Amino acid sequence: MHDGGILVVCATPIGNLGDVTLRVLDALRTADVIAAEDTRVTRKLLARYEIHAPLEAYHAHNQAEKTPQLVKRIEHGARIALVSDAGTPGISDPGAALVDACLEAGLRVEVLPGASAILTALVASGLPTHAFYFGGFLPRKAGERSRALESLGALDATLVFYESPGRTAATLAALAEALPGRQAAVARELTKLHEEWFRGTLAVAVAHFGERPPRGEVSVVVGPAEERAPDAAGLESEARALARALLDGGSQPSAAAREVASRLALPRNTAYRIVQETARD
Repeated sequence: MHDGGILVVCATPIGNLGDVTLRVLDALRTADVIAAEDTRVTRKLLARYEIHAPLEAYHAHNQAEKTPQLVKRIEHGARIALVSDAGTPGISDPGAALVDACLEAGLRVEVLPGASAILTALVASGLPTHAFYFGGFLPRKAGERSRALESLGALDATLVFYESPGRTAATLAALAEALPGRQAAVARELTKLHEEWFRGTLAVAVAHFGERPPRGEVSVVVGPAEERAPDAAGLESEARALARALLDGGSQPSAAAREVASRLALPRNTAYRIVQETARD
């Protein structure tokens, strides 16, 4: 351990500037320098609380060069406060690189807790909280995104993702295809004046946001698959009964398969097989 120098990781508000702790304000006031992901955003917080500590940019585009410089300053006794755009640094932002570098160098690192978009979205979603998985931002490419979602489908946990407004509709469509029948909650502008929520199935969310593209920061929460009878035979029987009812009601096989897959959270190919076999009976 080195004496004097320290990296203080400071959780800052995710929207409402009132959501900051007294410990974080003290740390910002006493810092030799504040390393900020976006200095424009951080200046608003500092101005609100009349904090005048030096401010420097630390982000994904300069972290390779800046990280060793900050580590050396801490080694020489500097007290550096690390902040991100919002929430706790190190979660879906470059702050993790500085934390890792400081720990590798044997330097003191202190994390001050505070506002969290992940936990705020999870609790307010109304979905199960017994276990959850935070997936950050899903891959942009459709193939990579599908593979990522396929690996998450078996988790008995609520899934939490961040998303940009322009990609929300595409992400919801991918989620609805990979995780049919699941409940979801979509939040935008958490803690801000225009905070809004959608709660319902993923299929309905796709239709909703296809007509009303969101604005501002978006959090997507997807519930786990609903509990089913433990035996596969029971689920197969339920699917066949539903398929028979849909076919007898005049549904085409393709439409019936989509409905069976959606209602019972079955893979599409499984639902299609069951409908085809039921139609031949």
